[in-house]
Order: sequence, then C-alpha cells, then structure tokens
Amino acid sequence: MKDVITKEHVFAHPIDKVWNAISLAEEISTWFIKADFKAEKGYQYTFTSSEEHGCLNITGEVKSASPYTLIYTWIVENTTTETVVKWDLKETNEGTKLFLEHSGISNYPGDSAITYFNNYSGGWTECIEKLTEFLTKEVHAG
Repeated sequence: MKDVITKEHVFAHPIDKVWNAISLAEEISTWFIKADFKAEKGYQYTFTSSEEHGCLNITGEVKSASPYTLIYTWIVENTTTETVVKWDLKETNEGTKLFLEHSGISNYPGDSAITYFNNYSGGWTECIEKLTEFLTKEVHAG
C-alpha cells in the first residue's frame, strides 16, 4: 500500500500570507478546525473538531517550524498511531507553491490503514480548497 499522500497547489498569494494561514492558530481555526497551535518546535498542539466536521480531535507535536516549512506529528483521537504532516512553501512567479506530504499511514493496523489513507487523501484535497477560499477572502477583505 502507498504510505505517503502528496498534494501540490499554487496559490496566487504571497508566501507570508500562506505561511500565516497554515501556522497561526487564529487562521487555522478559520479555514480548518479549532486549533491550539504554535509553529514552534516541541509545541504540543490540539485540533479540536466539531460535529460539523465529522472527524475526531487530532493532537501531536511540532517537529520543525523553519521559515516556510512546517512539520508535525498527527495522532487521531482514540488511536495510538502517529503519522507526520509536512507543509513546504516555495515562492514562485505565480505566488506560492505548496507541497503537502502526509506520511506513515501504513502504521495504522490492518485494513484501517487503507481507510485512513483514502480519508486523508480526500480530506487534504478539501483542506486545500478551503485554504484557497480563505486566502481569497483575506486578500479581498484586507
């Protein structure tokens, strides 16, 4: 089974705008789910889901938060499996290119790994769509 989900997307927004959207709790809470998050190595974060999102809470630790690269572990409530999410941003002529990678999914037991892989793959596509909408509104609002 494939173990790594990768997504790429180019945003027509400056790199700092995109970085803030993925690294500041207030902004993450607007386009994703409620976040107790700091882009600081060692920070123990929590993404608190609501019924409308139809998923469980997520916890983990920020492993790296260097300029424009953010890496953190990802543990879904009621599981002990740790996976890793990496956001990497690069400036381009068009704006900002996002490389998103979610790895370690084969660590889930048995067939649940396939279910998680499929759910995460679709979920990250939806997240990028929501992030795009958020960034567009932020630019027009400011």
